[in-house]
Amino acid sequence: MNVLFLAIVLIACLTAGYKQLQWQASAPQAGADWANAAATAGASPMEQLSAGMIASAAGAVELAIGLVGIMALFLGLMKVAEEGGLLTVIAKLIRPLMVRLFPQVPPNHPAMGAMILNMSATALGLGNAATPFGIRAMQALDALNARPGTATNAMALFLAINTSGVTLLPAKVIAIRAASGSMDPAGILPTTLFATIVSTVAAIVAALLFQRYFPVGQPTSQELAMERPWVKEFQVDDIRQNQAQDHSAYPLWVSMLALGCMVLAIPATIVWGKAIAPWIVPGMMLGFLLFGWLRGVRIYESFIAGAKDGFDVALRIMPYLVAILVAVGMLRSSGALDVMVGFLAIFTAPLGLPAEALPMALLRPLSGSGSYGVMSSILTDPAIGPDSYVGYLVSTIMGSSETTFYVLAVYFGAVQVRRIRHTLIAALIADVVAVMASVAICSYLFGQA
Repeated sequence: MNVLFLAIVLIACLTAGYKQLQWQASAPQAGADWANAAATAGASPMEQLSAGMIASAAGAVELAIGLVGIMALFLGLMKVAEEGGLLTVIAKLIRPLMVRLFPQVPPNHPAMGAMILNMSATALGLGNAATPFGIRAMQALDALNARPGTATNAMALFLAINTSGVTLLPAKVIAIRAASGSMDPAGILPTTLFATIVSTVAAIVAALLFQRYFPVGQPTSQELAMERPWVKEFQVDDIRQNQAQDHSAYPLWVSMLALGCMVLAIPATIVWGKAIAPWIVPGMMLGFLLFGWLRGVRIYESFIAGAKDGFDVALRIMPYLVAILVAVGMLRSSGALDVMVGFLAIFTAPLGLPAEALPMALLRPLSGSGSYGVMSSILTDPAIGPDSYVGYLVSTIMGSSETTFYVLAVYFGAVQVRRIRHTLIAALIADVVAVMASVAICSYLFGQA
């Protein structure tokens, strides 16, 4: 992100500087009044660049402030659902599928429970809750690892699924769309669900296919001597705690029925999307509160606790928004963005991926905060807007993909895995498929701009 941020600013400054020299060379020289000439010619390229920087910084703060209330609303609802046990319900639904995907992991091992909770939190868009579960799952999986420092097949498959996990409710993306003035902020629900289902299937197939070409190999004496204190921890305390937990699951037919309903929800929202859209946000509010109340949750206190988290999240991303929106604003004000858009559109536009959306597709696997900033800059661009084809496309890409390199660095770093085998290949295949699926479904529903 450091290199990307510097590169954007450098390109903008060099482009504006080059235009400034041309602008000065074209101005009247001897005997002319410089002030009158400048006034006649309008603002210079460097002045336009400065004005763009200030306007972008102010716009980023306004967007973040507008995001505070919306983020507090959605994370408050998520907190009610979480305390009502929605994570447990989802965990029981996917457990029969998990034991078949991960046959090398014992059904009652702590790794299985942690992976299920991680995927359940991801499905609900609870990124902050998913990460601790994911790290715990990796540590538990490492307790089953015969070659320390090398990713097992289960680790690779888990992270491939994690980077493409099915998202039922991309709450943060919906909140940013609402803050950007969208008339249909929840309109990305069917597109996101479609793209994540397709990318998750691709991730599973890729991980299972490539694992045979990347053998684990035999451990060396240095690897066997690695210090892994979390392994001892799982062999004692967590095993005892795991035995006391409820590992029950719904029957397989219930899980398959739920999966089938989720798949059928895609064509249903396509056919009745216009009629359903106005009901989605109010229905979420009423449905989550009723769910929490029926489960005995003190819904008001839980909502307030979640809203506080939403307030903190919105404030935390403000510096990131300022940085990336200023950089993108400089790129636009300098004219460099127009040049790049015109060049890339020749290749990407026929494929349904406009050049305006291409930076989002490239940045998403690298940086979550940076991609949120790029998405915000696109949605707030008066020439694009959140309800255009490009607006729906970048929102869908954001909601259906993950910061792949960040996830791999954090999760593998937690267990000191350096040889990741086929994990990155499977994860990147999932990212590419997510973009392709996003283009396909958005082109079908909203048409190309």
